[in-house]
Parts: sequence; structure tokens; C-alpha cells
Amino acid sequence: MLRRNVRLRREYIYRKSLEGKERLLYEKKRKIKEALEEGKPIPTELRNEEAALRQEIDLEDEQTAIPRTHIDDEYANASERDPKILLTTSRNPSAPLTQFVKELKIVFPNAQRMNRGGQVIAEIIETCRAHEFTDVVLVHEHRGVPDGIIISHLPFGPTAYFGLLNVVTRHDIKDKQAIGTMPEAYPHLILNNFSTKLGERTATILKHLFPVPKPDTKRIITFANQSDYVSFRHHIYEKRGGPKSIELKEIGPRFELRLYQIKLGTMDQSEAQTEWVIRPYMNTSKKRKILGD
Repeated sequence: MLRRNVRLRREYIYRKSLEGKERLLYEKKRKIKEALEEGKPIPTELRNEEAALRQEIDLEDEQTAIPRTHIDDEYANASERDPKILLTTSRNPSAPLTQFVKELKIVFPNAQRMNRGGQVIAEIIETCRAHEFTDVVLVHEHRGVPDGIIISHLPFGPTAYFGLLNVVTRHDIKDKQAIGTMPEAYPHLILNNFSTKLGERTATILKHLFPVPKPDTKRIITFANQSDYVSFRHHIYEKRGGPKSIELKEIGPRFELRLYQIKLGTMDQSEAQTEWVIRPYMNTSKKRKILGD
């Protein structure tokens, strides 16, 4: 198993290293296509390669015309089977953190909760790979308050690091009858305002934690981005007065996420390449809104 994982990882890194060459070749073919469609002369720097490139263009179809990226490879098998998630915590979790993770287990369908004990991250990741888990979610705390969540996609990554703010669990709400029970049906997802390239990347990481729901399910989970703070809300709806009368009811928990790092690897790989990380000067720059408008 260990040799197989090393071989698969090496193949994945090799494919990722070819991306730059494939992107360069794609740009050359795109320029030739545009010149032919618009009736313009072929750019002078491409005239020596024109015959070979035109032959490649003729052989391409919709699937091969646009080069694949390592992002496609990471989630290539996501549509073949439902996600299988392992939920765990930092060591010696407090009662509020344990309660929050219990609620997250119902939020994420097909999730399994594991008591961390004395296990190290490398052991957890290796066990999850062997048992075909698709994601590992690790929740941190500071003095009994959940303050961080790490989402690591298996087997190759990526790993997204989020800060957790304003956590309100169902357990904190005194009126239990008002919030009712939490259904376990697969939810519909609403991903709002993830319009930039990094926003789309973040939305991809979040949406692949959930399986495809049935059309008639009445459970809705919302990730709404505003000023780079992603609000998580959990609702169910009822059509009590007919199809045009919809009653929306929040059932919790609720919290805000703040993305601060994405790594191209799993969380046990300290040498993994950093795809994006927040920097102090980003807070005051004009490009502050990194996930969406």
C-alpha cells in the first residue's frame, strides 16, 4: 500500500509538472485557430510550427481541446461515488468542541466521527486512504471555542485551512422546539458570490463534501461569501400554503469561515506546495476581496 501511494503521488506530481508545457501548446493552437477563423495571417513566430499544430487541431475534440489541470485530477473521481468524510478534533477536545463536531457529523452526509486520542495526523491520513475516505475534516479550538477547521481531500489534496468565527451550535439554543430536529437527507447547496478564480477553487473544495441530493429534498445548506467571510447557514423549508408560500426555518448550527491557506497536498505533508496563503498586506490592499465581489 505504501509503495502504491508513493507511485501514485509521483505520477500525480509528474502530470502537474507537464501543465506549463501543455498550457503553452494550447496558447499556440489558440492563436492559429483565431487567425484562421478571422482570415488573418499566421503570427510570424508560429509559422515554422504551423503544419504540425494544424494537424493536432484537426485531431482534437471537445474533451481534448482544453488541457486538463491538477485540479481536474484531484476531483476526477468525485462524480463516481458519494463523499466519505472522517471528522476529528485536536487532542483533548473540550465539551463544546465535541458537541460542535457531533453536529457537523449530521451536517455532512456520510461522515464518521473519530475520537482523536493519541493518534498523529500521518496515521489518520494513511488509515483514511486505506479505507477509501474522500476527505478528512479536522476542527481546532482555543480555550473551549472552536476557532479553526482544516479540510483535506484524499488521496492527493488539496488542503484548505479556514478560521472559524461566531460559532453558534444547536446545543447553545435553549428553545429546542423552535429549531426542531435535524434531517439527514442529502441537502441542496447554495454557493453565493464565489466569482473569482480563488473563489471557484474554494467553492469546489466545499461542494465536494456533499453528495448529489434528490430533487424533492427540503434541506438547504448555504455558503454565502461577503467580504471574504463565508457564512454557513442550515435551513429546511415547508410549502404550507401551496407552491408559492414557502416557510424557511433555520435549524443550525451557524458559523463564519475565513480562508487563510490552500496547500497542494494532504495535511500530513509538510513539504506540500502552497497554492495560496493570506498575507498581512492583503488586508489593506485594493484587491482585498479575494473570493468574490
